[in-house]
Amino acid sequence: MDSPRSGWRPLNVGVVGGGIGGMSVAIAMRRAGHQVTIYERNDFAGEVGASVSCAANGTRWLHEWEVDVAKGDPVVLRSLINRDWKTGEPVSIYDLDDYEKRWGHVYNMFHRQYMHAMLKDTALQEEKAGTPAKLVVNHPCKNIDMETGTIHFTNGSSAQHDVIIGADGIGSVVRKIIGLNPVKRPSDSSCLHCNVDTEEAVRHGLVDYSQNSALEYWGGQEGKWDKIVLSPCNGGKLLSYYCFFPRSQGDYVNQTWGGEDRPVEELLNPYPNLDPQVKAHLAIGKDIQPWRLWVHEPYEYITRHQVCLLGDAAHPMMPHQSQGACMAIEDAAALGILFSPPYFDGNIVQTLQVYETVRLPRATRVQAAAAKAALNINERIGFSSNTNISNYKVDDEGKKLTIEEMNAYDMYKDIEEVLAAARNMPYAQSSEWKRGLPVDLFQTG
Repeated sequence: MDSPRSGWRPLNVGVVGGGIGGMSVAIAMRRAGHQVTIYERNDFAGEVGASVSCAANGTRWLHEWEVDVAKGDPVVLRSLINRDWKTGEPVSIYDLDDYEKRWGHVYNMFHRQYMHAMLKDTALQEEKAGTPAKLVVNHPCKNIDMETGTIHFTNGSSAQHDVIIGADGIGSVVRKIIGLNPVKRPSDSSCLHCNVDTEEAVRHGLVDYSQNSALEYWGGQEGKWDKIVLSPCNGGKLLSYYCFFPRSQGDYVNQTWGGEDRPVEELLNPYPNLDPQVKAHLAIGKDIQPWRLWVHEPYEYITRHQVCLLGDAAHPMMPHQSQGACMAIEDAAALGILFSPPYFDGNIVQTLQVYETVRLPRATRVQAAAAKAALNINERIGFSSNTNISNYKVDDEGKKLTIEEMNAYDMYKDIEEVLAAARNMPYAQSSEWKRGLPVDLFQTG
């Protein structure tokens, strides 16, 4: 599909939420030829936290959208390392040396704020294709009139749009407006996050984990909640630690990020037998904050009329596959493709229904796989390929999530197949591709 379809027209798009997902979809829709306004509830559009993973299935869209990735100061990952809980010795290593050659793009690890700034610059910049998006702050969404496509804000103002995208996170207001009330429960796991300055760790005579350029995990092999995840970011200058333990040892489900830092003793207490090196890192940790973990059942739908959901608003997931940001980026890419001149025929409602059909199965599969990987690191993408490790075991070889399934996925082919069905047309590549995957991968997936 190369030439513009009959009926294509530029749209006025409203995006509720100015985080990573909101900025990503603003870029995608801008590149597709539409005018975009982003409404942020706070007095600035920012992100909290530290590290965020962007594997090849996310990085490819950054390149396609001509994002200046260097502005995000990423660490390009060279491996995934699972370490013994007590000794720190490597138990399982997944080598990423041939990753870019295999998949066409690197595996980036960003500092969340830097990644957000990078995306915001691209969405709003005067340069490059499309009309620069507009950012409007201090505009919390109150309601949406789906008859007229009008967003009503808590400050009394309103705005009309042809398409409205709810990118307002796990506590999404837009999700509730379209009639979704999540079935959710607190995770049996709690998490505290902290940051460690690499320079300070070295000054204390500790191991310089930044040299590994790796996502590193302690524990996760024994069917227990105890697990430490280390993500280097800011070019290796910052080490971002996510520390999981049973909720019975600390319940943070009703606390929000951004409050007073938790004491370092609270971070260390759950881990009496932890590898001394990483425990010494945590002892100099700063910005110790709780991360609320909720398990959401998959949603039955993510669109209604001219409104759709994206990212955590559409499919909140546990963090154990490191795919949350990539799924939001993929959502954005799907909307950008579907509303681009070669694909969009002017029918907004049908196009959003195709978006739902394309995105829900893939995101729901990752959501389920992330829950499995919480207790068994062998289910995690990458480690799920290390079948020769002595303690390797997964629930079902045929159902595990693999790096091939994630990175061989071709969204254009998925969209073309679903669009063909929606338009009662044959799909020419049905013998080779099924739902964006080579047929052999789909059959085993």
